[in-house]
Amino acid sequence: MVYVWSVVCFAGLTMALAAVLMVAARVLVNYGICKLDINAGEEPLEVDGGQTLLSALYANEIFIPSACGGKGSCGHCKITVTDGGGPVLPTETPYLNRKEIRANLRLACQVKIREDVFVRIPEDLLNVKMFEATVASSVDLTHDIKEIRMNLVEPAEIAQRPGQYVQVQAPSPEGPVFRAYSISSAAHEPNEVELVVRLVPNGVGSTYLHNVSPGDTVNFTGPYGEFHLNEDPSVEIVCVGGGCGMAPMKNIIYTLYERWPERTCWLFFGCRTTEDVFYLERFQELAKEHPNFHVVYALSDELEDGEKWDGETGFIHLSVDKYLEAGVPRQAFLCGPPLMIEAVTRILLAKGLASEEIFYDEF
Repeated sequence: MVYVWSVVCFAGLTMALAAVLMVAARVLVNYGICKLDINAGEEPLEVDGGQTLLSALYANEIFIPSACGGKGSCGHCKITVTDGGGPVLPTETPYLNRKEIRANLRLACQVKIREDVFVRIPEDLLNVKMFEATVASSVDLTHDIKEIRMNLVEPAEIAQRPGQYVQVQAPSPEGPVFRAYSISSAAHEPNEVELVVRLVPNGVGSTYLHNVSPGDTVNFTGPYGEFHLNEDPSVEIVCVGGGCGMAPMKNIIYTLYERWPERTCWLFFGCRTTEDVFYLERFQELAKEHPNFHVVYALSDELEDGEKWDGETGFIHLSVDKYLEAGVPRQAFLCGPPLMIEAVTRILLAKGLASEEIFYDEF
């Protein structure tokens, strides 16, 4: 009994001390109002000192990408802090290489505003907005992948490029969090945003999106992403992916053929079994309309007895190696697991693609 009371007393004293320290930090460490200068603007923002740089930016509707909710575990919220950010913290170094540190890149979620801060933010990020949308449809594509189409409410239009993504606001026990999803609807559909979402076990964002229904309201920020589609119609486009990696490729392909009906494009898509195949018939119909569009699906698992499949088999990088000729000007976009991206990248480099023409999203 004495032991139990000792543990209870120790725990109580620890909690009391923590509470005292929190109150003291708020009362004694008061940084007042600080200036936040963005891109050497004429009118710096005035923000409360003591908060993180990421929080201050969000409060002023400047939406820097952050998939972890500001916990310092994703490394997405990198911006340039030219002055006032203090030293680089140990929590930042796992996500910053030496070149980035020399260039004054910081994780906005880890920088505390204690004085006037001067930052540089790309114009694309300054144009990111918070959108409100209404779910128009939620369709099962496979046993664990849904296609979710939303109609924009406010703002009513989005100016996105193929390959970009949005960050969906999802509820969680700790409050709202943001999770990133590639836009699968084409760029010439400004009033809608479509997502292709795989259900991740215990995933906050995917669980939320897999349970929305037509008429529900969804909020998200965007668009994000630096990928730019090559404007030269003589350059072939190669898309390689699997699973929910379909989303950005679908956007690229439909945007491509809206603008350049005769352009050459290859789609290589890897699935484990026939149950994981989706959009194949839709793309085959598109290929009939555009003869320079080539569709190659491959199954990596062995077929079950009696199962019919007339496509490729094996890992998808083998199909890339089989069908692509060397020495052709191309731009490639890959979306899938790291091992797939590494294998496909080796094939593309061997085919003569320059590394700067190979873009990828890992998941």
